[in-house]
Amino acid sequence: MEKRINVLDFQDKCVKGEKIAVVTAYDYAMALAVDAAGVDAVLVGDSLSMTMLGRESTLSTTMEEMIHHCKAVSRGVKRALVIGDLPFLSYQLGPKTALANAGRLMAETGVGAVKLEWCPQAPEVTEFLVENGIPVMGHVGFTPSRFTGSGDTVCRERIRSPRPAF
Repeated sequence: MEKRINVLDFQDKCVKGEKIAVVTAYDYAMALAVDAAGVDAVLVGDSLSMTMLGRESTLSTTMEEMIHHCKAVSRGVKRALVIGDLPFLSYQLGPKTALANAGRLMAETGVGAVKLEWCPQAPEVTEFLVENGIPVMGHVGFTPSRFTGSGDTVCRERIRSPRPAF
């Protein structure tokens, strides 16, 4: 059996200047396919709310839904690092809430890291999670869970592109 990729492997690739391939999957069948393709990591994104559950946004994605989908993906992946997305309001309420939710996601699903989107609390939350043994992948730029469609709720100070892709 091939060795499972972990965050230390990512650090090694970064030091060597190697590229890292990350693909999103939401279920067992997708996980089997992307893992077989040889990707380095599989992200289980809260975008499953729209792509798999037919909702208008990611805002209503629950921890229970993330746990369900992360379990399915983790069962299908044998080699890649599986990263589970922390859904809206699972980490924005502070470091202790974030640790409880991230710990639950990792313990119940077998993901090797968690992902969170930029928010004002992100630096403090990320530091706290990492200090407590939770590997974190950050998401900066356009953050769908901060966009409600009115245009004024986009975290504009974080958008670097003159033409955001939305």
